[in-house]
Amino acid sequence: MNLNNMKKLNYIIAAIILCSAWPFSSFAQQKNKLLLSLTYFNVNNYTQYLQAQAKSKVNGKLTLVPDIEVRFYINNDSASGLLGKTVTDDQGIASVQIPASAKAEWDKSAKPGFIAEADESKLYTAASSSFDLVKARLKIDTTADKKIVVKLTELKDTVWAPVKGVDIKIAVKRLGGDLNVNETPSFSTDSLGTVNADFKRDSLAGDVKGNLVLVAKVEDNDSYGNLSVQKSVPWGVAKKYESNFDQRTLFARRGRSPFWLDLIAYSIIVAVWGVLAYLVLQIRKLKKLGTTT
Repeated sequence: MNLNNMKKLNYIIAAIILCSAWPFSSFAQQKNKLLLSLTYFNVNNYTQYLQAQAKSKVNGKLTLVPDIEVRFYINNDSASGLLGKTVTDDQGIASVQIPASAKAEWDKSAKPGFIAEADESKLYTAASSSFDLVKARLKIDTTADKKIVVKLTELKDTVWAPVKGVDIKIAVKRLGGDLNVNETPSFSTDSLGTVNADFKRDSLAGDVKGNLVLVAKVEDNDSYGNLSVQKSVPWGVAKKYESNFDQRTLFARRGRSPFWLDLIAYSIIVAVWGVLAYLVLQIRKLKKLGTTT
């Protein structure tokens, strides 16, 4: 084989190797783009935490991504600003409470910035999200005639100033979710940063003393995040818990079902076995008739 033929053969072999390896190399390098969203929560002007949610578009569908380690920072993404790190759950959510050790960074500015970061993994790209917070707080008061007054203020330099035009929800906490205090779903703050609402949920069951828990909320605000404040008021109907554990009810323990239910069940059992016994007797009669004829 001459030199030219050898070169052609080498080119062909190299081309075949490259073509066969290209799909695998491109597949190995392809990663789904990770998306992070960051939100801030303040409960009763005391408990503060950050929550990040990881999502990715897989096969054309936006899905929640679990088991992604997320780091949270305040003001900068260096070791001095690290608030903590955690792993996303089945809903793609990772949360971290702002610790007391971050007070120095928190006090530096009236508008601290928060950052959430996730490193690149085998399946997903690296991702980050940020939220610039304006420090704010809610205060809830009530009057004897069942009126609710909520005030929203924000920190400007060193002064707490009222905020106008922010929607606030006022509700009563219930087991299945919050119940609005009246027909109005939300209220907008006036020039004094306040909203007023009348409580119109009469005869609402409370605890054993008739207490209800009012809650005022600012939700998903671009500047303040999520704020909530609660207050207990004696505006409900006292409800004493009575156990029906040893009574005959439909959902009682074994052996304490209602008499009518026991009667139906035992009647069905007797009827079924009675039919079976009747059939057995008829079969025995047929056999006796067969032997006598």
